[in-house]
Amino acid sequence: MVRVPLSEEERERGERLGRVLRDARGARSIVEVAVTAGISPETLRKIETGRIPTPAFFTVAALAGALGLSLDTVSAAAAPPPARDTSPDGLAA
Repeated sequence: MVRVPLSEEERERGERLGRVLRDARGARSIVEVAVTAGISPETLRKIETGRIPTPAFFTVAALAGALGLSLDTVSAAAAPPPARDTSPDGLAA
């Protein structure tokens, strides 16, 4: 099976997701959070570092639960920043 390469946007989204989860984990160990979420510490490490930029939904949901985050919070935090308006009149096309 050949995987389609990820786009730059997909890689950046994975990095944002990793930052959100790492920040929410705080001082807790990777092992503690991973065990609580029911995943391996190595999987959590890869997600936090962006090496798994598109984890399965249920993995993200389990991590959100283990970290006390809502899925809305995780989704909003990992979403791309709003596009900057570069038109001369400041109006969107």
